[in-house]
Amino acid sequence: MNITFYEKPGCINNTRQRSILDKKGHKIEAKSVFNESWTRETLRPYFGNLPLEKWFNMTAPGIKNGEIDPANFTPNTAIDAMIENPYLIRRPLMSFDGHRICGFDHPKVKALIDEAEISSFLTCPQENNKCS
Repeated sequence: MNITFYEKPGCINNTRQRSILDKKGHKIEAKSVFNESWTRETLRPYFGNLPLEKWFNMTAPGIKNGEIDPANFTPNTAIDAMIENPYLIRRPLMSFDGHRICGFDHPKVKALIDEAEISSFLTCPQENNKCS
């Protein structure tokens, strides 16, 4: 299956996640989440019916240092903030087979990789080293 995979270039977990997908035979087109010209219409579908707090990259500098509180956002203001500051976007974002999803723990990803245990790929291994 062809998968468009929006990532933070150089992110250890995103690299590991792409590797798993590749080993399962999927064709990955990796793109930087920072280089995309996001709009409300193009970004919002990736979050589907996820709770708003799961839209955010909790290791983004503004969130980690307390400047930004995801609880203070509405869906529209969250999208606007993410367009302005893509570090706030939880990654990866993936597009495949008509689906748009956020996060590697999504049930559709589990079906793609046929893996029950993916928890080691969900938390930034450099979280204490300003990984964002």
